[in-house]
Amino acid sequence: MRRSNSDVSQQLLQHHTKTKTMKGGWHAAIFIICVEFAQQFAFIGLSSNLITYLTNELEESIIEATKNINTWVSVSSIFPLLGAFIADSYLGRFKTVTISSFIYFLGMIFMTLSVSILKHDKVFFISLYVFSVGDGGIKPCVQTFAADQFDEEMEEEREAKSSFFNWWYLAIVLSNSSAVFFIVYIQDNIGWTVGLALPVGVWGVAIVLFLIGTKRYKRESPKGSPFTTIAQVLVAASRKWRLKHSPSHDTHHPLYYHGDVADHHGLPTLEHTNQLSQLVIFFPKQGSTMDRSIGPKFQIPTASLLGFVGIVMLCEIPIYDRVFVPMARNITKHHSGITLLQKIGVGLFLSILNMIVSALVEAKRIHVATEHNLVDDPKSIIPISIWWLLPQYTISGTSDVFTIVGLQELFYDQMPEGLRSLGAAAFVILYGVGSFFSNAIIDIVMAINSRRSGEKWFGNNLNKAHLDYFYWLLAGLSALNLCIYLWIAKAFVYKKMPGAN
Repeated sequence: MRRSNSDVSQQLLQHHTKTKTMKGGWHAAIFIICVEFAQQFAFIGLSSNLITYLTNELEESIIEATKNINTWVSVSSIFPLLGAFIADSYLGRFKTVTISSFIYFLGMIFMTLSVSILKHDKVFFISLYVFSVGDGGIKPCVQTFAADQFDEEMEEEREAKSSFFNWWYLAIVLSNSSAVFFIVYIQDNIGWTVGLALPVGVWGVAIVLFLIGTKRYKRESPKGSPFTTIAQVLVAASRKWRLKHSPSHDTHHPLYYHGDVADHHGLPTLEHTNQLSQLVIFFPKQGSTMDRSIGPKFQIPTASLLGFVGIVMLCEIPIYDRVFVPMARNITKHHSGITLLQKIGVGLFLSILNMIVSALVEAKRIHVATEHNLVDDPKSIIPISIWWLLPQYTISGTSDVFTIVGLQELFYDQMPEGLRSLGAAAFVILYGVGSFFSNAIIDIVMAINSRRSGEKWFGNNLNKAHLDYFYWLLAGLSALNLCIYLWIAKAFVYKKMPGAN
């Protein structure tokens, strides 16, 4: 009888294990990666060349177009907060991604119509913000939902999750590179109707693939309002501020991390306000004044140089994940090779170097224009190759390998389970903060320049402007940002993962 009971228990255990392994893991995450690939393909295909559409098709000035794009990026960064709140509190991540995908699809369709059949500026801008509403539900949830497919309690799955963030970003890079090489070329040489219609088709296929994988997904139930959890943490923190450490702490209380208590330090927040991703607005405009010839007949689209950022990352991420991490893991005994904060710090240092190189290259471009008496001709092609811009794109890609991947993993791993969508939203908000910050810097610089009769930093004629001064300013601000980051990082305490040593 005992043997029979043992056999039954063994069978039940095997059935439970088999059922568990049927859901989640890489064979589920791959379907979710398809959604992110298509989302980035559509988003980058639009945003990377949006400055060209606004200045050439809608005939806006460079400053007006730049501020419109910064405003759009800033407002778009707010919607993920709403999407994350709805996902964590009410719908769950799967339903939020599904509903948002169709809103995103609707915005893309009307945007395509606005540049073809309707040809109406207001419809274009309305569609742009409908597009952002859908994006606000996808961005904070899709990566978090994919990472949820890996079990944190198993060492093998925990290492797979760390690797997942590298390969996830590799998929994003592949998507971005495809968009800036392929879609941007079509927009510049065939037309915006075809250039926007193609991402619509890709997105439609991605939605179908995502729904096909429905039965494979592990789904987390909504945890209730995250603001309740935040309030509990604040109340607990205020109480513990007056208490000494006591052996009577209840380590199973939800305010404590598994295996460790949370009153060693406060809960630090990573500030990263200098993510000025909108620099891609100025880089293509610089490239448009340079020699873009490849052979006798072909000219590379200026926005396509962004694809070289992707090429750099496509090469570096596999090397980082398969070569550097195992070597560093043997030395540090850390499952990621180096800590998340160390990874981010390296990326921030490289961002300073990137601004310095950008300033030097822009100074060279202006010098060549002056030598050939082309300063007063904004439409002339300066006899300097566009490949002079390649170093700053290369350093930017290397910086992103460390900074962006590190931040994505940090905002997932270090958030309580019920707040992980909000953590992803907080990551997205960094770009919005950077855009608002950049708008403020531009306004301040223009206000100062207007009171002086000397050289202007900005203008429709880039040959008379001094973007190199702007880049030096950003280099200084990036250095200040790194110092603040290091100061905050010293007080940071990592959350202890279940089952971790």
